[in-house]
Amino acid sequence: MKYLDEYRDADLSKKLLADIQKTISRPWSIMEVCGGQTHSIIKSGLDQMLPSEINLVHGPGCPVCVTPLELVDKAIALASRPDVIFTSYGDMLRVPGSTQDLFAVRAAGGDVRIVYSPLDAVKIAQDHPEKTVVFFAIGFETTAPANAKAVLQARAQNLANFTVLVSHVTIPAAIAALMESPDVQVDGFLAAGHVCTVMGYWEYESLARKYSVPIVVTGFEPVDILHGILTCLRALEAGRFGVWNAYARSVNRAGNQAAQNVIKEVFEMTDRAWRGIGIIPNSGYRLKDELALFDAERRFLEVQSIQTHESPLCISGLVLQGRRKPSECPAFGRECTPQRPLGATMVSSEGACAVYYRYGRYQTTQILQGTS
Repeated sequence: MKYLDEYRDADLSKKLLADIQKTISRPWSIMEVCGGQTHSIIKSGLDQMLPSEINLVHGPGCPVCVTPLELVDKAIALASRPDVIFTSYGDMLRVPGSTQDLFAVRAAGGDVRIVYSPLDAVKIAQDHPEKTVVFFAIGFETTAPANAKAVLQARAQNLANFTVLVSHVTIPAAIAALMESPDVQVDGFLAAGHVCTVMGYWEYESLARKYSVPIVVTGFEPVDILHGILTCLRALEAGRFGVWNAYARSVNRAGNQAAQNVIKEVFEMTDRAWRGIGIIPNSGYRLKDELALFDAERRFLEVQSIQTHESPLCISGLVLQGRRKPSECPAFGRECTPQRPLGATMVSSEGACAVYYRYGRYQTTQILQGTS
């Protein structure tokens, strides 16, 4: 497939791996922020082909994984109401809440529907004026423009029965929070190419200066990732910091201005809770006050009081912060599997735990014997 196969080219990958080997002179820890990049790294075996001096740290860039447990419980409470049609992308339906997931709600008779676009949810609201339609609006800056357009369309059509349950978070604030943490040791970052397609990479320049780290905008295929790692390594070895664009076929510095404008029209910045990390100030979006009619949390006030507690067996928070690998969890592959997940990182196709499980990165013998 043109513009895809060439970024999976084995010979080019070998050349990049050889260049990486020639470049590296000491150990470095590089975080790939995006779960899609983690999936590609593990699927293609790049983590096993790179020099041992490179420690790839898996970051919090999986929107399903960082959606806080209490918001999942709010979604379940809303979906259980007889007057609500709850709509979501399919990957959220299996994310475990405190006692069940959205699939269990649907099995019990709740009207829970998988959609492929927020505009599908707008159409459902048109067709069912007797019900309130809730769309689970999760994701990073990548999905925010489409969700914002859905709200604007609902307002234009006077669809007072359309609402969104918002869980939008932003990547730059997460990078800042990780760099401020004394427990997270990262020398450089591979930034998520699809987020930068929307937002550009100008926001990362101040982060690179403040924390003296290289940040490389990177794609998702093996050649993209190796190119990003090599670019980051060259900067680290030379003692340089800044932002480099290794995904120029899709990304420019300014990003998609139209998409950014529609985000600004609908959303404003707010503090957001990240699952496993906690509240990060000014790290996400919420609907502006003038659009409160479309805010499910403000429409259904009873869900605001929902509070939750994570399973004590699950270390997904440490995984999301890059402090542990999935295979270091005693529950990995035992109490926690894709069929019976304890945390969202085992549910999402981009979750590090699910990727490790799918591609056979199982526990060490020590962990299997329960001695760790």
